[in-house]
Amino acid sequence: METVDIFIKNASELVTLKGHNTPRIKKQMSNLSIIYNGSIAINDGKIVETGKNLNYNAEITIDAAGKTVMPGFVDSHTHLVFGGSREFELDMKLKGFSYMDILKKGGGIFYTVDETRKASNDSLINQSKNRLDTMLLHGTTTCEAKSGYGLDTKTELKLLTVQKKLQEIHPMDIVSTFLGAHAIPKEMGSDEYIDLIIDDMLPKTKGLAQFCDVFCEKGVFTREQSRRILEAGRNYSLTPKIHADEIVDTGGAALAAEVGAISADHLLMSSDTGLKAMAKSGVIGILLPGTPFSLMMKKYSNARKMIEFGVPVALATDLNPNCWTENMQFMIQLACLNMKMTSAEAVTAATFNSACAIGSNDRIGSLESGKQADILILSCPSHTFIPYHFGVNLVDAVIKNGSII
Repeated sequence: METVDIFIKNASELVTLKGHNTPRIKKQMSNLSIIYNGSIAINDGKIVETGKNLNYNAEITIDAAGKTVMPGFVDSHTHLVFGGSREFELDMKLKGFSYMDILKKGGGIFYTVDETRKASNDSLINQSKNRLDTMLLHGTTTCEAKSGYGLDTKTELKLLTVQKKLQEIHPMDIVSTFLGAHAIPKEMGSDEYIDLIIDDMLPKTKGLAQFCDVFCEKGVFTREQSRRILEAGRNYSLTPKIHADEIVDTGGAALAAEVGAISADHLLMSSDTGLKAMAKSGVIGILLPGTPFSLMMKKYSNARKMIEFGVPVALATDLNPNCWTENMQFMIQLACLNMKMTSAEAVTAATFNSACAIGSNDRIGSLESGKQADILILSCPSHTFIPYHFGVNLVDAVIKNGSII
């Protein structure tokens, strides 16, 4: 009998998400390829086999009777590294102050930019490491992390360098995105700043980022400015991503399709035309329900329409100072309760489709032979308990790269 490092047996549900190499759409999102009373064998950081009635000797055997075993969550949209916090804004929000009102009173993104510019590399590493620890505790095993709180060459590169260091010292896998085009700095005009991004920042991202993102939004970067930045990013092998149509419909969803973006994120205000263009081009829609929740908005992204159109839907936290959460279980709960996604669709969106949204689905996002052993054991008999039993951490154990964390 073969000996492996870890053998998990008797899982009430072994949620494998086997069977697809490309992002899941429509009814595919509901097919979790569950093995009831399932087992999984892990060796040298990889999955050896999944199935029923398996027999292995193991250094560690885990009886998962009454529990759910599933892939680790993939958080495909975060602003992980930033300095300071903005808890002082909450009372202003509760009193009805708008985002622009808060900005004028010294809050908003420019407060975070100032704090991040002042912070040392060590300080940013320590703050971000704590966030990563919390993410792991709640079941996230891979995350995307964006720059964007520097808005100058020195600080943007500092953020990307910190993210690279965190990848080296922390168990979490981190995929980096360059988001120099997060806002227009107070000290520059838009055209001058775009020139700085293209001529000075982008050439220095080599080895530090995999994606280039832009905040395509009214009052920030226009469609044509966004196109220019994303196409320039391609010259440095950076795959496009877009913050699209969060506040108003700027045509960001359609632009994502036109430039061949891997994802368009937020999509609260996207038109049917834009969403259908995304579906046709295979652009993944990363939905961020924590953002309207934290902003106390009544409107959420129309997940049901997107799934109907054939947009592959993913979920992420949008972790940032204005939406501070590291908990993907909470995103699943919001997706089900406020966006009417089913439990199965939300699990797919938080695992396999999120892995697709960061180009990592060949190694994570599903439990299949040869894939990286990033696995959760949940203290519940079914995946449906994630949105049903809310407000608690259901994670019993996290296995990352074949090691119990």
